[in-house]
Amino acid sequence: MSRTKPTVVITRKLPDVVETRMMELFDVRLNVDDHPFTTAELMEAVKSCDVLVSCLTDSITAEVLAKAGKKLKLIANFGNGVDHIDVPAAQGRGIAVTNTPDVLTEDTADMTMALIISVPRRLFEGARMIREGRFRGWSPTHMLGHRLYGKRLGIIGMGRIGTAVARRARGFGMAVHYHNRRRLQPELEAEVEATYWESLDQMLARMDVVTIHCPHTPATFHLLSERRLKLLKPTAYLINLARGEIVDEAALIRLLQEGKVGGAGLDVFEHEPAVNPTLVAMDNVILLPHMGSATIEGRINMGERVIINIRTFSDGHQPPDRVLPSVS
Repeated sequence: MSRTKPTVVITRKLPDVVETRMMELFDVRLNVDDHPFTTAELMEAVKSCDVLVSCLTDSITAEVLAKAGKKLKLIANFGNGVDHIDVPAAQGRGIAVTNTPDVLTEDTADMTMALIISVPRRLFEGARMIREGRFRGWSPTHMLGHRLYGKRLGIIGMGRIGTAVARRARGFGMAVHYHNRRRLQPELEAEVEATYWESLDQMLARMDVVTIHCPHTPATFHLLSERRLKLLKPTAYLINLARGEIVDEAALIRLLQEGKVGGAGLDVFEHEPAVNPTLVAMDNVILLPHMGSATIEGRINMGERVIINIRTFSDGHQPPDRVLPSVS
């Protein structure tokens, strides 16, 4: 890149403090009304910018990248997941891709724990009962849920977020179990007191709560298929703050309707932003609008990470958070 200010297109509205800093450092084009970019807008953006600051709502396909001009050398993603970016196609065109790992770990783990508590204890139902004026006073059998202490938590994906969830769950007296592509180092496994399951199927059949923290890739699409969902105990709860496509949502709905799954806490959906109205009507399901990492501190930290990646790359150095195509 040249030593002049790089031209940076930001596809969504970012926190004011982040945009202000970016305008000081770069030649920035903002998305003032915060609308999701269309494919045509993405194609137009990549023609003339040096850096594209993307978000998960952008589908940056090989077709979009084929329209990129010679100036585009970096896609600095505002977020950890890059499943919406064709990373191999970008690399093939000499375009680096970065993300913002670590900064959303604790916030997402907090929200995961909130759902792990809220679904078995029926917090959504109770809050709605109050708001609708249906509360008639306490009784011994009123709004009975399930305690967490002593229950088994199964974590799918024991990366940064999964490990952070494990630490929180131990504080609530839960027994932590996990399935991961690779087993944790013995010291970390001992620290979080977690039991490793090589077989996902065997783990699912024995858990009281299952929470998903693996990335969405072709290999994890419908990882929780109908067959696997049927392995869950009828009293088990499913929590998902990763990506909706990891779960066969239609199958989950059928099993919830049939009472073969105890309940669910979902922050993401298979056809997001569309939410299946059947899920909305269910009392044993808590639905959130993809807000697992939505804290002011987290968003500012993500913006700072994007800025570091752009500045480092612009100075001719390897950006700290470069993403490489996954190797099968």
